[in-house]
Amino acid sequence: MNLPRARVRRPGRLAAEAAALLIAVVVAFPLYWMVLSAFKPAGEIESSEPRPWTLAPSLDAFRRVFGQQEFGRYFLNSLVVAGCVVIASALIAFLAATAVTRFRFRLRTTLLIMFLIAQMVPVEALTIPLFFLMRDFGQLNTLGSLILPHIAFSLPFAIWMLRGFVKAVPEVLEEAAYIDGASRARFLWQILFPLVLPGLVATSVFSFISAWNDFLFAKSFIISDTSQSTLPMALLVFYKPDDPDWGGVMAASTVMTIPVLIFFVLVQRRLVSGLGGAVKD
Repeated sequence: MNLPRARVRRPGRLAAEAAALLIAVVVAFPLYWMVLSAFKPAGEIESSEPRPWTLAPSLDAFRRVFGQQEFGRYFLNSLVVAGCVVIASALIAFLAATAVTRFRFRLRTTLLIMFLIAQMVPVEALTIPLFFLMRDFGQLNTLGSLILPHIAFSLPFAIWMLRGFVKAVPEVLEEAAYIDGASRARFLWQILFPLVLPGLVATSVFSFISAWNDFLFAKSFIISDTSQSTLPMALLVFYKPDDPDWGGVMAASTVMTIPVLIFFVLVQRRLVSGLGGAVKD
């Protein structure tokens, strides 16, 4: 009885696996080309007949990248910005999602709709107003001018996503905790927080990538003090309109990608459960 059914499903499963493999190759190819170009000699990069391989790998591009005196500072600045954005947005989003889910108050629905509308506004449309806002607060040429906007832009998505995780935690669990003598703060941090941690990890990944790869705010808000620049700005050192150093650009981009990959490896299990909805009744 089960054998014919398995035979019927097999062609569809093979087609799905083949499609998934093809999509994975298409998505991974730009990453492969970036790493390959970082190891190619300058002559092969500038060749009119590019090849998807190299027989003479070179580390010259990486030497030029790490030879830049400010590269280490740019790397540290990016870590500070991304770390502050991830921690602050996760904590604020957790508290806000708990508030809009567990408490009844006026204009709650309006507030949620405003969160949704905020996600629809293009970042480019708010760059100029944010520039004047940062100028008035004296935050230009500081890391704060990068941290605050990214926290603001990551919160709507994080709150919407965490709201589902908080709502999935049964209220009887909260009532049982109160009966056992737990305070609201203890329930919040010792019971609810671990249960929604997969959702926090999922939202933190998006916050980290957005802050780590940001170029628009870094270019707009860091004007004169290059010591406050981040890694995306380091790419401009190697890109010159008349004579761009594509090997340096690709090597710097490869170095930028490594922390993101490490972050994914560290949180991949919780990320998968978070995206799939790990909290169950």
